[in-house]
Amino acid sequence: MIRVVSWNIETLHEPWRELIAMDADVALLQEVGSVPDDIRDRVEVSPHMSWLSYDPASGYPHYDRWPMVVKLSDRVKVEWFRQIGPTWIAEERPDDMAVSGIGTIEVARVIPATDQEPFLAASMYARWFKPHPSTDADWIHSDASAHRIISDLSAFIGDYECPGEHRILAAGDLNVTFESSDGFRHRAQTILDRFRALGLDYLGPRYPAGRRADPTPEFLIEDSLDVPTYYHKPSNSPAEASVQLDHVFASRGFHEDIRVKALNEVAEWGSSDHCRIAIDIG
Repeated sequence: MIRVVSWNIETLHEPWRELIAMDADVALLQEVGSVPDDIRDRVEVSPHMSWLSYDPASGYPHYDRWPMVVKLSDRVKVEWFRQIGPTWIAEERPDDMAVSGIGTIEVARVIPATDQEPFLAASMYARWFKPHPSTDADWIHSDASAHRIISDLSAFIGDYECPGEHRILAAGDLNVTFESSDGFRHRAQTILDRFRALGLDYLGPRYPAGRRADPTPEFLIEDSLDVPTYYHKPSNSPAEASVQLDHVFASRGFHEDIRVKALNEVAEWGSSDHCRIAIDIG
């Protein structure tokens, strides 16, 4: 069995140490920040710079909340794709991938040391954006970033007839809940629809694979199976977590070999404002 952990680590250092203690094989991290010095020789990260990681000419601040695919054990080999801008990928550059959003995705090929088949692992982070100033709107949305992520993943879909052959695992913080009772649920549904159209099934996590908020929050539909994966600091705690922002998708067929669980009990939550998502393959 290969264990993958998806986790938004809030740019903190302590989650890295907690990951090492889990004896997992691969981590799909979001809002990474930097790798602490005492952990560097125990993990392996991509040798490639993220696309447009810093452009001094842009006038915008340095971005430090990247998604990452991290190798944690010798039970797997990891081969990272080098990110380039949104352009045509030539056949002689199979290790490149076009990326349309800055800081939204990292993809790598995971090759188990056993006889399990390799698969692609994608760490997803749907960044928040504000509407254009011309709208005079004062709110934020993440679905635009989620759609950029799906567009980038679509490059790895070569056959609509047999989606399971692609063996893609995509997980992370999409900053959206799919069972909301408010008007935004229609925009959230478009994310699920596009994943499904690419042959990527939604794996949750869903109750009982994680603790459900009790009572059911007012913003969720009455029979929601959401499991909270986020709480707001410093005003709340893991015990008061009520919203699910972290989600897992996998290629249809491949998904049958995958078990997903939110480690969202108070005692197992961890040091970030997001809980860990355990993903067991095989």
